[in-house]
Amino acid sequence: MTKEAYTLTSPDGSKSMELPVREGTVGPAVVDIAKLYKEQGIFTYDPGFVATGSCDSKITYIDGEQGILMYRGYPVEQLAEHSSFIEVCYLLLYGDLPNKQQLDRFATSITRHTMLNEGMLRFFNGFRYDAHPMAMLSAVVGSMSAYYHDTMDINNPEARDVFAHRILAKLPTIAAAAFKKSVGQPFMYPRNDLGFSENLLHMLFAVPAEPYEIDSVAAQALDLLFILHADHEQNCSTSTVRMAGSSGANPYSAIAAGVSALWGPAHGGANEAVLRMLEQIGNAGNIKKFIAKAKDKDDPFRLMGFGHRVYKNFDPRATIIREMCHKVLKQLGHTNSPLFELALELEQVALKDPYFIDKNLYPNVDFYSGIIYRALGIPTSMFTVMFAIGRTVGWVAHWQEMITDPNAKISRPRQLYTGPAQRDYVPIAKR
Repeated sequence: MTKEAYTLTSPDGSKSMELPVREGTVGPAVVDIAKLYKEQGIFTYDPGFVATGSCDSKITYIDGEQGILMYRGYPVEQLAEHSSFIEVCYLLLYGDLPNKQQLDRFATSITRHTMLNEGMLRFFNGFRYDAHPMAMLSAVVGSMSAYYHDTMDINNPEARDVFAHRILAKLPTIAAAAFKKSVGQPFMYPRNDLGFSENLLHMLFAVPAEPYEIDSVAAQALDLLFILHADHEQNCSTSTVRMAGSSGANPYSAIAAGVSALWGPAHGGANEAVLRMLEQIGNAGNIKKFIAKAKDKDDPFRLMGFGHRVYKNFDPRATIIREMCHKVLKQLGHTNSPLFELALELEQVALKDPYFIDKNLYPNVDFYSGIIYRALGIPTSMFTVMFAIGRTVGWVAHWQEMITDPNAKISRPRQLYTGPAQRDYVPIAKR
């Protein structure tokens, strides 16, 4: 929808043009600058794209000022309370909540796509014993294009749908295999009688020597975390998937690119950084000292897991996951662990300290998710892998939206060149 336009006039007054203003369903309007270079001969400059809309999308809406997150129009609070991760996957992929028949058919399809080609499993044997699970995840996801040629045609709707089901189903199996490789245990095959999160716990922690009993609270916590991580608008990894996919690259390559982008400590690695920070603080007696360090502008120490680039009020996902975090700690008997006691004490200090309140530095989803993963027995090196399992459906939904957008173009940002002006080559003997 287009409303009034901005009028842009060049500094010397010789050129002017109308810049259309487009409005979405909710949220800020955008100024359409698509013809700016053609008509005015200038680019815009926006490092990090903090005020630039790269696309229009119907998938996720965020209001950082009000602390709002919606998937396809549904508040994440409602989905977290009433839905399941598989149902949220259907919603993100197809636009609406499924009826029972649609959900059953979708869940069955995901369940029956969980096994990996045996050649892919042997691929893990080529990694070093101490390879990081994210390195294995990125490599193996990229290798899927060598195994599943039937879903490589990005212009075939049926192939795109099979790809979506296949990557959602197999990524937990790949993640669990990466974990088993890192701890030297045999791979565990998926079970068709288990739900999504239960199956992941089985593949992570079961061993052939004895039966494994799945903790219902652990499964519930994982399902909730996956819902909260399912999508987050045009974040770094999602934008990477869109950019890679815009070239027409096969979808597995695009998702592998998203995995690599997620690995960064400023993005998916933030919950890993939270645990390292807690270990650095050491015990509750050191909290005041480290709080003072965090307030000192000249001190490089930063409290990880507090505040958010998008949410200027509070992270709605943190409000939801906080209760689950306390439930997991109570259920699994970790309330007497020094690390968890430290985390809970730090949480209380930050919630009451005027400095953090004034700057809206509330605990975010990364703070609580790292604590939950540790309580479930998931090592720090696997935290970002777990994030990737939840975020894959968002990546796929955005990739599908981008591929089917008739106005989509290959991504090609421009730049402000600040290097040398033209200069002539000097023979080496004269330099």
